[in-house]
Amino acid sequence: MNEFNLHIIEADKDFFEGKCVSLVIPTTEGMYGIQAMHENLVAAIDIGVIKYTLPDGTRCHAAVSNGMVKVENNNVLILVESCEDPDDIDEERARREEEHAKDVLAGKTDRINYRAAKGMLARAVNRLKIKKRYGKYN
Repeated sequence: MNEFNLHIIEADKDFFEGKCVSLVIPTTEGMYGIQAMHENLVAAIDIGVIKYTLPDGTRCHAAVSNGMVKVENNNVLILVESCEDPDDIDEERARREEEHAKDVLAGKTDRINYRAAKGMLARAVNRLKIKKRYGKYN
């Protein structure tokens, strides 16, 4: 199977770098698939799950926040605010963030603005969904 290079970078560190045979990313236009020799592309990544398959057949999943993807010459670069393996997601922390965001959106507190609360809620719900669906210990 044909391979391509995948590099996923979070705001503060590298998440993954290596060979890959397929990739599915959440874009603002919906889920988008990428394989070897894909045409050049730049797109916005939305909050969701990325799915990628390694050359040995291992399927990997990660929760991602907003960012960008660049595909060029069989190299894929993903730049996102955050990227988490489902097994590394702190479920309790995500639940607290979800509740806090809901409180802000309901007008119970004004510690952060409405737009930031919407983003916080979307990220927390996404993390919980991915932890439940792809985490090993559920």
